[in-house]
Amino acid sequence: MVDGTADLRLRAVVELAQALATAQTPQDAARAGARRARVAMGGTFAAVSAWERETGRLRVLVNDGDLAPGEEPEPADESYSVHDFPEIAEFLHGSWARGGEPHAWVETSEGTGASPGGSSWGRAAALRRRGRGSCVVAPLVLHGRAWGEVYVARGHGEPPFARPDADFATVLAAVIASGIAQTERLAEVQRLAFTDPLTGLGNRRAVDQRLDEALEQHRADGTAVSLMVCDLNGLKRVNDRLGHEVGDRLLERFGSLLSLCGAMLPGSLAARLGGDEFCIVAVGSPADEVVRAAGELCLRAAKLDVGEGVACGVASTADPIGPVRSARRLFRLADAAQYRAKALRSTRPIVAGREGPEDPVVHLADSPPPAPPAERRRLRGYVPPA
Repeated sequence: MVDGTADLRLRAVVELAQALATAQTPQDAARAGARRARVAMGGTFAAVSAWERETGRLRVLVNDGDLAPGEEPEPADESYSVHDFPEIAEFLHGSWARGGEPHAWVETSEGTGASPGGSSWGRAAALRRRGRGSCVVAPLVLHGRAWGEVYVARGHGEPPFARPDADFATVLAAVIASGIAQTERLAEVQRLAFTDPLTGLGNRRAVDQRLDEALEQHRADGTAVSLMVCDLNGLKRVNDRLGHEVGDRLLERFGSLLSLCGAMLPGSLAARLGGDEFCIVAVGSPADEVVRAAGELCLRAAKLDVGEGVACGVASTADPIGPVRSARRLFRLADAAQYRAKALRSTRPIVAGREGPEDPVVHLADSPPPAPPAERRRLRGYVPPA
């Protein structure tokens, strides 16, 4: 019988590891961990929670099995004060700090458990409140720090958990922690792959992916897709005169402004294309709203302590710009508008496909005088080669 139990538990560990190997996010890993731990332990309920140190709370990521009233499979805001579960702190600063190993413990609704530091009234009260008889709590440890816990419970009338169950839960928790760590590393790699390291905005790869997805949606149902392309004026002069550290601060500050103005367009992506070039991809927003956000960006950029404002061009499928079958086409149109804005020293965005009054012109420091009217009209029609 003992050998049979050992075989079943070994198989459960293998199945848990296989399930975690397919997880793409920490939430996926928590979901697989809760379900597999519940089945492997013969529990009626299981949960995986994360310890948020900054708030001092255990936040529940996943509930699995027989849910009590008020419990949800993946709750948005279920959390508990660590003050109510002092064994967490005891585990951190007591047995583990003294050289012990992370180990699960058992608690019962009668308060006869063996949690670190003695029985936990918080756990016992929670069991009684939810109609459960016993539970096993296993700490999740990542990178040498307590990350959260796995909690498996049984109902009243079922055999209570015992020390061998806690030993097994310790093994399951180690496997789950490994799976969560793997998905966190994957998430970090993906974040770095799509993020500009200086500004924290999206990068060109993120823009290309978002535009491809957005234009596919546009072709399917006509959803408006707009692209705002910006060139930060005067960056080279800032670098030459004040140093690259000041130039980097200018890029970071402008990136914050871009993010702020992008927030005016729900679901938009603010990104740095490279160097002094930035953009916003807006999906579903009316073209006039995109132009309004671009105008706000121009006003704010003109007030920065260093730099010389921004040249901004906008192209939107909602404007008369002809069919847009590729991201390359939309980029060409937005780039052309941005080139015109830069050549004309425009203090407001120029929009592809729109006609309007003469653009206001300002003379920037250390720059040649504005182009004559005839040359400006020629620039208006300029489209860079493909």
